[in-house]
Amino acid sequence: MQKLILSAALTGAATNRSHCPAIPYTPIEIAEEGKRAVDAGASILHIHAREDNGMPSWRTEVFEDIKREVRARCPKVIINFSTGAIGISKEERMKHIPVTKPDIAAFNMGSMNYAIYSKKAKKFYLEGLFENSFGTLQYVANLMKDNEVTPEMECFDAGHIRNVEPLRDMGLIPDNATYSLVMGVMGGIGATPENLIHQIKSVPAGAQWQAIVISRKQWQLAAIAAVMGGNFRVGLEDNFYLPNNEMAKSNGECVESGVQLARMLGREIATIDEAREILKMPLRD
Repeated sequence: MQKLILSAALTGAATNRSHCPAIPYTPIEIAEEGKRAVDAGASILHIHAREDNGMPSWRTEVFEDIKREVRARCPKVIINFSTGAIGISKEERMKHIPVTKPDIAAFNMGSMNYAIYSKKAKKFYLEGLFENSFGTLQYVANLMKDNEVTPEMECFDAGHIRNVEPLRDMGLIPDNATYSLVMGVMGGIGATPENLIHQIKSVPAGAQWQAIVISRKQWQLAAIAAVMGGNFRVGLEDNFYLPNNEMAKSNGECVESGVQLARMLGREIATIDEAREILKMPLRD
C-alpha cells in the first residue's frame, strides 16, 4: 500500500471553547495548532475561518491572514480551505478562493439536511438546509478549475459520490481530486463499518479517498480506512476525544493518535513532500 496521508481539521465552524477549550479561533491560534498537527505527522490542514470571538467568518482577509500565518510556520503543508456553509450564497462562500488560492478547497457534493441533535436533551442545537444543487456544483467546480485549486469532494451520503460523475464528464474535476467520505453528520450517512465499506466500494477505481468521521466512532472507522488502503482525517473539528476517551488538548494530540493507529495496522505515514507527490500537487507558493 502507498503511505497514508493524514489530514487535520483544526477548528470547524459549529463548536466553540465551551465544548472543547483547545479549539483555535484567531489566525495565529489556528496556525499554531496547524504547526502542532504538522509536527505530529499531518500533511494536510483543513481550515475554517473564524472571527476572533469564535464566530464563523467568511471574510477574505481572515482567510488571507490564516494562510500567511500557516505558511510562516509550515512552509510546505497542503492548505485546504472550507467552502461549505448554511444560509450563505455560493458567491459569498467562494469569494476567498480566487484571492487565497489554497492547494485544496473542500467541495460539498450534494444538498442535505444538516443538523446537530442531542439525544440527551432531545433537541436540535443546529439545523438547516445545506444547498448544493447541480447548478451550484458547476459554479464551484468552474471557479476551482479557473484558479487551479484542487477539489476535495466531501460526500456526506451515498448519492453524493455519484454526483461527481456529470462534473467529470464535463471536464470540471481533475484526476487528482480526492473523495472524502464524510460520516456521522445528522442528515447524512451514519458512521458504521458497513456504511463506510459501501462508500469505499462506490469510489471509482484508482481515485484517492479519505474517511472523515464525526464523533468518537472516528477511531474505529479510521482503522477500517487504513486497512483498506485509504487515508483518514482527525482533528478537533470532527472529534474532541482521543482513543482512550480523554479530551484532546490540541490537534497535535489527535494527529499523534492517528499516526499510532496507522502504524499499528502496518501503514506508514506520508511526509508532506510524499503527500504532494501522491496527490500530484506541487508547491506553488
